[in-house]
Order: sequence, then C-alpha cells, then structure tokens
Amino acid sequence: MESTGVYWIPLFEMLDAAGFEVHLVNARHVRNVPGRKSDVLDCQWLQQLMSYGLLRGGFRPAEEVCALRAVWRHRDMLLAYQARHVQHLQKAMTQMNVQLHHVISDIMGVTGQAIIRAIVAGERDAATLAQAAGESHQS
Repeated sequence: MESTGVYWIPLFEMLDAAGFEVHLVNARHVRNVPGRKSDVLDCQWLQQLMSYGLLRGGFRPAEEVCALRAVWRHRDMLLAYQARHVQHLQKAMTQMNVQLHHVISDIMGVTGQAIIRAIVAGERDAATLAQAAGESHQS
C-alpha cells in the first residue's frame, strides 16, 4: 500500500486488524524504481515490485503512538494558526495607527487584552487606556 495523503490510514488499519500483512510503501521509493506506473495499474505495479523484492514496507508505530502523534500534530497546527492570527491583529492595529507594541511586549497578555477591549468599546483617551492597563495588573 502506498502512503499518499491520509486516505490509506483507515484501509490500512482495517486490513491490519483483520490479520493481513500490510506493507506501507513510501511513494518516493516507488518513483525511484524504473518502469511505467499509472494510477490505473498502481496496485498491480506495487505488487510486482514487492514480489521482486524492490520495495520494503515502511515503519508504522503502534496505534497509541499514532494517536498521540495525531494529537501532537494538531496542537502544532493550532499554535501556528494562533501565531498567524496574532500577526494579523498586530498588522491591523498598525494600519489603524495604534502602536500598542511600543508600550507593551505581548498584546495577547492580560494588559494587551484589557487595552484592546477598551479600544473596541470606544475608549480613545490615552490616560484612560493606561489606567485600564494598570487595573488589569491589579486584578
């Protein structure tokens, strides 16, 4: 079985659970073998290469490790999305000439969020915004 995308995972798990010996083949290794390969004859091509000993199965960790890896990768993706959204917020504030990054180091912290909430609520007075920042530290 060729490991392209995520479509192979359910089938692999079902066949493995049913007791079949399933070999997971890296798509790059298949491309490096000379010969013609088409999507229509893909499974026959893989079977032929495997029977000649030109391919070997890849490593597939235990089910628990795969589940943990999936959660970890999803967490990394969410953190990347979070960082991207913070950058969008910083850019929007700069375009509105709100130079909050000159005053505080983390706009997503308690102080930054207090100031942003006050601005969204309509506050424009710098002294009042500074006071809102001071109150966020006291609470």
